[in-house]
Amino acid sequence: MPHLDAAYDFARWLTRDERTAEDICQEACLRAFKSLDGFDGTSSRAWLFAIVRNTFYTWFRKNKADAAAVPFDEETVELESPLGSIDRILQERDARRVVNAALERLPDEFREAIVLREMEELSYKEIADIAGVPIGTVMSRLARARKLLLQHLQRTKES
Repeated sequence: MPHLDAAYDFARWLTRDERTAEDICQEACLRAFKSLDGFDGTSSRAWLFAIVRNTFYTWFRKNKADAAAVPFDEETVELESPLGSIDRILQERDARRVVNAALERLPDEFREAIVLREMEELSYKEIADIAGVPIGTVMSRLARARKLLLQHLQRTKES
């Protein structure tokens, strides 16, 4: 339960849709509960994220055509209202929108890696376990994701 919000956030980034993310998160929690005996006791957060990821890919294979057509709604990402001027709040909201749009343009495996590392603050090992790839692949995906993200942000700034 302590990782439920993070699991939902991860599902939201994978699905790009609130309702689908809720469904996937709920299904993942059911799967986690059913396979609790298989949990090795290391990182419950990484274990749950792996289940969320696998649940998403199962769902995606079944709903591929519908999933590709779902647009990302930038306004659903909540902005905590800091104390300060309205200009600062608007600038932060715009910056968040630009970064979210750039993240959306990343290929799935790169977006997944960067969200897990930078937003969920998981270790390379945890990400490798979740994605089922070697740590070197995680490092490579992160490097490429950061480079692509920077390119997208630079293009946006120039426009």
